[in-house]
Amino acid sequence: MKAQEQIETNRLLLRKPLASDAEAVFTSYAGDVEVTRYVGWPTHRSIADTRAFLAWSDAEWARWPAGPYLVFSRSDHQLLGSTGLAFETEYRAATGYVFARNAGGKGYATEALEAMVKLARELGVRRLYALCHPDHRPSWRVLEKCGFQREAILRRYAIFPNLLSPEPSDTLCYALIL
Repeated sequence: MKAQEQIETNRLLLRKPLASDAEAVFTSYAGDVEVTRYVGWPTHRSIADTRAFLAWSDAEWARWPAGPYLVFSRSDHQLLGSTGLAFETEYRAATGYVFARNAGGKGYATEALEAMVKLARELGVRRLYALCHPDHRPSWRVLEKCGFQREAILRRYAIFPNLLSPEPSDTLCYALIL
């Protein structure tokens, strides 16, 4: 079963990224060093980096039932950020989110994550999880609000490329069993 390429929530419109979104993605969040500080991918340094993300997104959508979604405000169609599902198997997927600076603190991440949980259920995912840097309290609070349980602190598990440390960092693992 394939996911809908567009999902509406109370305040948000989530849709599959398009090649034409490259500049908006780059300028609103992917190229912002503050916004991308705790994500698992390098801050985009050029529009070419964003185009590479969009090509990867297309490949994920072709291979799996869903992939990344861009998140827009329903009221003014402003790009707010991104979320999605990253499948590992047909029953296990990871999720996450990143939002532009001006979208922080408004509950958009929680609303988008709730949409991803619902979508994961509809697609038959049994284990939905997210990894989070221990210092990124706002992110793990969103996970907890949406019912995710902290399962572990994975010691020296991942390198967060925008923290500029060559050493793997401890990483929080949250999961939701569906």
